[in-house]
Amino acid sequence: MDLSYILNELGEERENYFNAVSPPIIQTSNFTFKTVSEFRQALGDEYDALLYSRGQNPTLTILRKKLAALDGAEDALVFSSGIAAISVPILSLLKQGDHAVVVENPYSWTIKLFNDFLPKFGIGATFVNGADVENIENAIQPNTKLIYLESPNTFSYELQDLQAVARIARAKGILTMIDNSYCGPLYQQPISFGIDLVAQSATKYLGGHSDVVAGVLTGSKEILTQIFNNEFMNIGPSLSPHSAWLLIRGLRTLPLRMQRSFETAKTITAWLQQHPAIDNVLKNSSIQKIESFCDRLQHILMAVSWGGHESLIIPSIAGFAKEDYDPKNNRHQLIRMYAGLEDADYLIKDLEQALG
Repeated sequence: MDLSYILNELGEERENYFNAVSPPIIQTSNFTFKTVSEFRQALGDEYDALLYSRGQNPTLTILRKKLAALDGAEDALVFSSGIAAISVPILSLLKQGDHAVVVENPYSWTIKLFNDFLPKFGIGATFVNGADVENIENAIQPNTKLIYLESPNTFSYELQDLQAVARIARAKGILTMIDNSYCGPLYQQPISFGIDLVAQSATKYLGGHSDVVAGVLTGSKEILTQIFNNEFMNIGPSLSPHSAWLLIRGLRTLPLRMQRSFETAKTITAWLQQHPAIDNVLKNSSIQKIESFCDRLQHILMAVSWGGHESLIIPSIAGFAKEDYDPKNNRHQLIRMYAGLEDADYLIKDLEQALG
């Protein structure tokens, strides 16, 4: 399916809304029925019916069709946040006594999910270095029901061999799931490698304007229907129609924005590689030097997330107390930078003055 068709036409039946170029926001909580028979049918299959916007909504339906097509998936569910798109399916697919193999150092709230939340329900997890597929395979137990990946890692960019992991998992009847927020659907389609479920923070590249919080899960309709009919509808992590509309708007420019960010990042990387103050980490690795550099930035903003119009940094040291800093721990010295839509030279000047 052509990318331009997906982003600009798929799911948009313009003759149903006055031939408007942009789809309307169907801002309603409820939908009516003319007959008891129609009402009964909707109640019996809310996944494919319009009954109540906690479940489905026409604006969300347009978005779901586009997101599924972008991932090469059968269907998509949208959520009120990225972590909801991770937590809800895992709660649906795992039960007491089950075990998951998880790549080490995933997104912080994913760590909390597996370390703090799921153990309350008798669900265990083993964290492994996923760069070596053998580590994942060796961690599999008789009760392992899920292998959870994040490739590239959203902070330190470690990779996993998705095709090899999927092959191992399918041979053992284990589901696979990945957080694909970093690459997004234009640069990586995990389903094509055999991964069962793909989660993303739609807050990032898909939205692209730093004005909406959302998540998406893609996969087979069978699995998504199971998740929808149980945990999704009970927990209620639905996305608002207005937020869905903002994401549809963001998708229009997704290829342009990602290409611009990519080209700018290449230019900045080439400049950093030749800068005398830069190694893999800052050559002066004191916490004072790292803080000083970050505090002196004037145009590159310090904040979580990425994927919007604005360039951002997030220093690892912001996540713990100063006295816990270990200069021998490379992860403590990491400063993640996202290149937004500003001119590369504008950002390089800011980096140069901050490096002093």
